Amino acid sequence: MEIHQLEILRELGALGSVKAVADTLMVTPSAVSQQLALLQRKVEVPLTRKEGRNLVLTEAGQVLADAGAAVVSAMADAKDAIGNYHGSAAGRVSLCGFHSAGQAVFAPLARILAAPGQPRIELSDEDVAQQDFPALTARYDLVLAHRMDHSPRWPAERVTVIPLAHEPLDVALPARHPLAAKGAVTADDVGGEAWVTSHAGYSPADVLSAVAAVSSREPNIVHRINDYSTVAALVATGGVVGLLPRYTAGPVLNPDIVLRPLEGISTRRRIDLLARPENLKRRSVTIVCEALQGIMAELVEQG
Repeated sequence: MEIHQLEILRELGALGSVKAVADTLMVTPSAVSQQLALLQRKVEVPLTRKEGRNLVLTEAGQVLADAGAAVVSAMADAKDAIGNYHGSAAGRVSLCGFHSAGQAVFAPLARILAAPGQPRIELSDEDVAQQDFPALTARYDLVLAHRMDHSPRWPAERVTVIPLAHEPLDVALPARHPLAAKGAVTADDVGGEAWVTSHAGYSPADVLSAVAAVSSREPNIVHRINDYSTVAALVATGGVVGLLPRYTAGPVLNPDIVLRPLEGISTRRRIDLLARPENLKRRSVTIVCEALQGIMAELVEQG
């Protein structure tokens, strides 16, 4: 049974004629009769009977009309409930992010949302390769993702993309390294250095491959570490150089490290929020998005 058919049956019981139902619902009498006929096929007992020139409900028809009224009311309550859910600022929002973004934005976000009436944020970190971020939107309301400029775009047919930042990866040097005196470095400058970089499929490894290609030197990779705090600690010891993000590396930097732009190679990565379109219809989710945009804007300004 269709909801609109039950609504027509209820109106017929209340108004007493097909024409009155048609006028009330602003449809033609034939459309009303057609829907009543379709409903009758699904029920074994007669729902209507002729009374003079009018079509009125039988007892069975009245019973179904009353039950239908309860169904219509319940549907209205359900629509109202989902409307409140979509419009509530205090709903639960799950957010995952890659490690370096989490280090930079999770704590400020939690502070912003600590006030009463704000969304209830649930945070998680996910260390996945770039191509695996879109799939995380099946488990989280929002996904903080990153990809290099030359990487494939996010699948627009599956996720909505909200850009947050266009962040360079800089060369991280020990503060006492001879290259630290330069304002920027080139692939030739650093091509012969010992490196700490990420595992394959992550941003730093992609940039280091480009450094190797431009400098025509096979990279001397000593360590493969994905965690930027560990990378920073190793660089600070003076034995290796690495790559760290310019805007989001703040929590892992110390006075024993300097960052220098890498000239002649595209080192920028895009930091984006990914979400399924239906999640962005919830007010609680959009509040979190706006907060993240503000936090990232501040990080970019400081960087």
